[in-house]
Amino acid sequence: MTESPVTYAIVRVGGKQYRVAVGDKLLVDRLDVEEGKTLSLEPLLVRTAEGDYDVAAIKGAKVKAKVLEHTLGVKIRVSTYKPKSTFKKTRGHRSRLSRIAIESIALKEK
Repeated sequence: MTESPVTYAIVRVGGKQYRVAVGDKLLVDRLDVEEGKTLSLEPLLVRTAEGDYDVAAIKGAKVKAKVLEHTLGVKIRVSTYKPKSTFKKTRGHRSRLSRIAIESIALKEK
């Protein structure tokens, strides 16, 4: 593996796709990794500094990220109301999230 001048990569995390570069911080669905640990993400596309999309090197590419913290999302309130029956109900939901930081994007050696 060599560090390559990569401008960005498209990675899959928890069934969603994100465009990431080195140093980016993302808020993603909760990961089953402890805080402070590193993980490897699955790259779908890598764009080099020359401007071309390096599809051949995707199989060997590595995107490493560090889990900074596990947190809760914003509280979402949902109200239900049925007219003429005095029925009112309020429910809430908070998503479980993880904040990650992209540490490196490395291409496979040719």
